[in-house]
Amino acid sequence: MQAEPTKSLVGEEYEVEIGPVAHGGHCVARTAEGQVLFVRHALPGERVVARVTEGEEGARFLRADAVEILEPSKDRVEAPCPFAGPGRCGGCDWQHAKPGAQRRLKGEVIAEQLKRLAGLTPEEAGWDGTVMPAEGDKLPAGQVPQWRTRVQYAVDASTGEAGLRRHRSHEVEHIDHCMIAAAGVSELGIEQRDWTGMESVEAIAATGSQDRQVILTPRPGGRLPLVELDKPVSVLRVDEKSGGVHRVHGRPFVRERADGRTYRVGNGGFWQVHPKAADTLVTAVMQGLLPRKGEMALDLYCGVGLFAGALADRLGEEGAVLGIESGKRAVEDARHNLTDFPRVRIEQGKVESVLPRTGITEVDLIVLDPPRAGAGRTTVAHLSSLGARRIAYVACDPAALARDLAYFRDGGYRVRTLRAFDLFPMTHHVECVAILEPAQKGS
Repeated sequence: MQAEPTKSLVGEEYEVEIGPVAHGGHCVARTAEGQVLFVRHALPGERVVARVTEGEEGARFLRADAVEILEPSKDRVEAPCPFAGPGRCGGCDWQHAKPGAQRRLKGEVIAEQLKRLAGLTPEEAGWDGTVMPAEGDKLPAGQVPQWRTRVQYAVDASTGEAGLRRHRSHEVEHIDHCMIAAAGVSELGIEQRDWTGMESVEAIAATGSQDRQVILTPRPGGRLPLVELDKPVSVLRVDEKSGGVHRVHGRPFVRERADGRTYRVGNGGFWQVHPKAADTLVTAVMQGLLPRKGEMALDLYCGVGLFAGALADRLGEEGAVLGIESGKRAVEDARHNLTDFPRVRIEQGKVESVLPRTGITEVDLIVLDPPRAGAGRTTVAHLSSLGARRIAYVACDPAALARDLAYFRDGGYRVRTLRAFDLFPMTHHVECVAILEPAQKGS
């Protein structure tokens, strides 16, 4: 006998009181029956009508949008962006919140993750509880920082128009301008062009140079358009079979500036998206590590060599840095970017595979900037065995950071300081820098 299909609750509406903010750009509420709702476009303390967007009867939780605000929070503002709101563009989470409130919400998420996953209070983590805006981003309510130097536009298959994806959807929200896009991206005029035959168009505007780049991903069998934009731009395309990135015309890289150096970043490789992010993070890491001449350092998940370069600069001719990065093109770029440092070595491969093979048994300093999932128990255990006097952990996900901090505690390290930076305004994302040291020093 077949079980009856579970009834979908999509479209059902509930009048609810909004509870605390949760990790992921939504707040928690409960229906009268006690079912958990993750509600977007709401703020803690509000009373709203929430319409279910995902979920069925008996599910652990439902996803919903606040479609009517019955009792607004004092932190609520009219969303500056005309494309923000329930069922609209998924690029921003907090357009409806005052800038200061956004940072406070992010701080609450960090504190909750630290407590739940690492058993740490803000005081125990050496954190004052604040999330710092980037330089120049402290704007009045209603104004939006133009910070996103890399924007991935989705292309509507039926019209060829570029837009942004709706939240948790493949549907394209047609836009004529993205408010959080950096001026160097906006001035390309991507939204005004016909991109028929393309799956997506990524636009990049480098910081510290005039380099502009678009990366086209064609649909199967799609022909590349003649790219005529409002500013000079290099064009690359993604190969539909291999996924490799190939130059069409112009440079295959952009030049980014940070910490007084120029970094080549090829084929759309990773670089911090906020124009102030690279300098902000380098400063926080170096202030936390206080590198000394002649020390040995590791830079793990090193990308194109941002922290390796900063370390090498400060460790002097007797110092040494080993960087490890899995991306082949990023390793080529890192080696090119750091060619003037003879005592910097960059190895290609996954950290968990390469690090044990190096035979390194002790280091003075470690920087790690892992992907969103974090470094994980095994890698953290290995790092804890190397006896570093200080470790800098750069994290774009507070949950992964908190989990790894618990593993570091198991390995004999405690958090000395933690700083949080709002390098993704209007979204739920936040960047943290934790500085760790051997626990016995603080006991």
